Amino acid sequence: MSEEAGGRIFFSNVRRSLEEEDEIRLASVGVDIGSSTSHLVFSRLVLERLDNRYVVSERKVIHESEVLLTPFIENAADDMTIDAAALGVFIDRQYALAHIDPKAIDTGALILTGVAVRRSNARAIGDLFAAQAGKFVSVSAGDALEATLAAFGSGGAARSIRESARVMNVDIGGGTSKIAVCEAGDVLETTAADIGARIVSFDSEGRVARIEEAGRRFAAEVGLFLEIGAKPDATLLDAMVERMADRLFEVMSRPVLRAQSNALLRLDPLRNERKPEAISFSGGVSEYIYGREREAFGDLGPALARAILERVKAWGPRVVASDEGIRATVIGASQYTIQVSGSTIFVAPQSVLPLRNVPVVTPNLPLDDETLAVERISESVGAALRRLDLDDGERPVALCYRWKGSATFGRLDAFCRGIVSGLANELGRGLPLILVGDGDVGGLIGIHCREETRLSNPIVSIDGIVLKEFDFIDIGALLETSGAVPVVIKSLVFPGSAAVGRRTETHR
Repeated sequence: MSEEAGGRIFFSNVRRSLEEEDEIRLASVGVDIGSSTSHLVFSRLVLERLDNRYVVSERKVIHESEVLLTPFIENAADDMTIDAAALGVFIDRQYALAHIDPKAIDTGALILTGVAVRRSNARAIGDLFAAQAGKFVSVSAGDALEATLAAFGSGGAARSIRESARVMNVDIGGGTSKIAVCEAGDVLETTAADIGARIVSFDSEGRVARIEEAGRRFAAEVGLFLEIGAKPDATLLDAMVERMADRLFEVMSRPVLRAQSNALLRLDPLRNERKPEAISFSGGVSEYIYGREREAFGDLGPALARAILERVKAWGPRVVASDEGIRATVIGASQYTIQVSGSTIFVAPQSVLPLRNVPVVTPNLPLDDETLAVERISESVGAALRRLDLDDGERPVALCYRWKGSATFGRLDAFCRGIVSGLANELGRGLPLILVGDGDVGGLIGIHCREETRLSNPIVSIDGIVLKEFDFIDIGALLETSGAVPVVIKSLVFPGSAAVGRRTETHR
């Protein structure tokens, strides 16, 4: 992690200066822990200097764990408490198999999804990585962010640029299915539904071992009786899978949903104004859709894959190969640094710094007009927070903007009031206002927020930096020699091609 010493920025445990090197090699790990499965990916990243920043020029996966069925504590009161001890044994074994000492990891990303996000689980999982807490970015991903991560990790977002096409990525996991619609590299909309391969799971004898609420709902629709320890009727079980596929396809394709399908949604429905040109799949079920996996794992995965693929092929869009299936998540994090000018920043009080591992949001702010609309700015900020599941106000965020036009009092006032309104949940809890711009108005904006909007929260308003979603930043204390602040930017790194993260054998 970075620290300031003598005006230079250092990283990792070997105290090499990022300011003095043209090429940096990092050991990184991506850890994905979810309701159904967990896995790790270790990688070597090569970063090369590009002007005043570093970009990833090479990524090499050096070890992939098997995909573990996330262990739960048997007979737990809520049946949803992750067995942190068993998970810790698995993680330790992967470090050993990768021949990497945890202390040698420079940076990493810990992605928690589903029940792993719950407070007791997240705390226990965090303890497993406590020694590396300063090096890791931790992402608690709700449904919207899961859908977005899958769209990028599967290659769906990149394909929408490469083919100038509307691409839908469907991530079918154990408990839920997440859908993202991409155009020109952007995720335009997302949704999620309680449809997944492990809403009912079975033991080696085909007896029911676990039933989720969604499993009971689908079973009731087709008249199937499910009981722990009993073998279900095979014909009715097939009918249940067909019903699941019908519901998922309806969510994917129709602008208006029936009540039964709408009840399964975890986010707002898709607008489905027009059909996508291409559809890619990720998540555990995608391994069956693409023929990468043939072994069954005591769930509905193989049957659900066949049923949904049948419906999509009849619909018309091209079914395209994803870069990644069950591993369509980050393979780690990279880091590089920019030292910003001290002449156009505002920090008050100075004791608010340093700040570490702050997630970045990049709202599509309406800043083109000479007269800015406070409500539209506020709405744009709220939409960006919801997209990244950061709207709960529990942690500070860094809002990145690209200033356009003149910096008149009226425009500055509307901008600041819109931002403060959009971040009301966070600011209402006393969290700092963190603004990062690419121009030279950071100081003016910070002063305006303090003096004109009467915001009493700590304020950090810096500029000269361009950030993007999936970035996290550390902002160091003010450097006495220049009045600038050192900033380390850590970006989530996704698989770069179908060859990255792929092995001959796959595990669920």
